[in-house]
Amino acid sequence: MGIISPGFTGRGRSGSDLPPGQYLTQDFPVLSAGPTPHVLPEHWEFTIATESGEMHRWDWAAFQRLPAEEITRDLHCVTRWSKLATDWKGVSLDALFEDVETAADFVMAHSYGGYTTNLPLEDLLDGQAWIAYQYDGEPLAAEHGGPARLLVPHLYLWKSAKWVRGLVLSDTDDLGFWETAGYHEYGDPWKEQRYAGD
Repeated sequence: MGIISPGFTGRGRSGSDLPPGQYLTQDFPVLSAGPTPHVLPEHWEFTIATESGEMHRWDWAAFQRLPAEEITRDLHCVTRWSKLATDWKGVSLDALFEDVETAADFVMAHSYGGYTTNLPLEDLLDGQAWIAYQYDGEPLAAEHGGPARLLVPHLYLWKSAKWVRGLVLSDTDDLGFWETAGYHEYGDPWKEQRYAGD
């Protein structure tokens, strides 16, 4: 992948409700490993592939017919910024997994542009994760992962794959893009799990 584009506009003040080592920002910094994919909604598709090869598929129109939720959550980036009370709209992974039969424990998220990140399946269910397509009342901009991104706010933000196109279920916990580059395989901000071994 190409360059990392930080896009920072300054540090904010630190807050007491932040995970250790984080600072508060009012901005929404843009960090990407490579160029920003520009995927039109009419060309977007989301899939869930089970460990047995069964494929579940939604195009944009089918995805928009699913029940949507308004989500307000804090975000924490591994580069140490946090943004509190961000507002999103999206579809819960619980709704997407409603008809998916699996015994897998792990997921690899795949994005347009080739990015991947690994997660335990249990971290995507029970109201913990969404496929978000609006931010702050507007369609999700491409630089923030539009037309749709994975949103897993209880983990560092690199786990919330931008430009998400699918999830592949597996019995093994294979490492994704940043994890193979030395980042932590799980990424809990409250435990400062930034890098392998933390």
